[in-house]
Amino acid sequence: MSNILKHIKKVFLLLILVPFITGAMPQTSVAASSGAPPYIILPFYGSVMDIGEETWLCAYTSTGKKPTFKSSNSKVASVNTYGYITAKGSGTATITVKIKDAEASCYITVRKTKLTLNRYSLILEHGETFKLNASTSNNSTVKWKSGRKSIASVDDRGFVTANKPGDTVITVKADDTVTTCKVKVKSPTLTLDIKSLSMYRLSTVPLKVNVSSGISPKWKSNRSSVAVVDQNGYVTAIKNGTATISATVDGVTVTCSVTVKKPDIILSDTDITLKAGQTRTIKASVSSGNTPLWSTSNSDVATVSSSGKIKAIKKGTATITVIEDGTKAKCKVHVTT
Repeated sequence: MSNILKHIKKVFLLLILVPFITGAMPQTSVAASSGAPPYIILPFYGSVMDIGEETWLCAYTSTGKKPTFKSSNSKVASVNTYGYITAKGSGTATITVKIKDAEASCYITVRKTKLTLNRYSLILEHGETFKLNASTSNNSTVKWKSGRKSIASVDDRGFVTANKPGDTVITVKADDTVTTCKVKVKSPTLTLDIKSLSMYRLSTVPLKVNVSSGISPKWKSNRSSVAVVDQNGYVTAIKNGTATISATVDGVTVTCSVTVKKPDIILSDTDITLKAGQTRTIKASVSSGNTPLWSTSNSDVATVSSSGKIKAIKKGTATITVIEDGTKAKCKVHVTT
């Protein structure tokens, strides 16, 4: 707008000066009768502009006729029928102003927009964000684009968000000027507090993992029949054997080896004699602390309760078996009359 006002002032000056320059008032009848060739006077014959800028090329014609305006490259600078010039893209263009038997030219140079960023490379971790700031020489609108949104995305304000490990490029464009920022989303570092674990059936132990990116890991057991793990890292032993518990974040995995031990069982008695109708309770000491299962080989001779109470039924021999997670202990029962 300031350029247009300046050129309007120039036009008024030209209108005042032209009669003195030509020696006559700018009337069509005078020019025609004098036989002087027609001519065009422009307020300026060259201009340097920024993309998006506008200016007015107000032409004076000796005939008083309205001139035509044409740009040699409308992608660089366009001009309408009234002489308003708009800078479109960097480069040069010639605006030609014509009337019958006369023409004049104005040479336009459109400067390439300067575009600068506060950073041209970034290293982030999954979940992190960073604000890219862009400045332009002509305050033009900036457009943002990520080459791989799955790695890092960018919004229309320049906020970059890391989505997973990998490399991508953020492209920044202002008018016909392009610059880039390389973004690397690095893999996280995982540290597990326990690397090996020995447990008994039904016991639970919490595992803790420190993740540099702060992303919650995914927990998994390779043998859920032996040990399971929930998504908070709590490991529960199911039965004796070995299993591997893994915690994974963005392709990085740490593991803990789990051994579910067989318990030791010690009975208070391993061989007893009872008369039919008698009872006796034997005690089982189990190292895992779990309650064992009791069974008899011959319930017609002797029975046993879940607490180890044996009842003699009739004459004969029976074996009481105590089982916990694969470990067995036995007591021989002789029943007499």
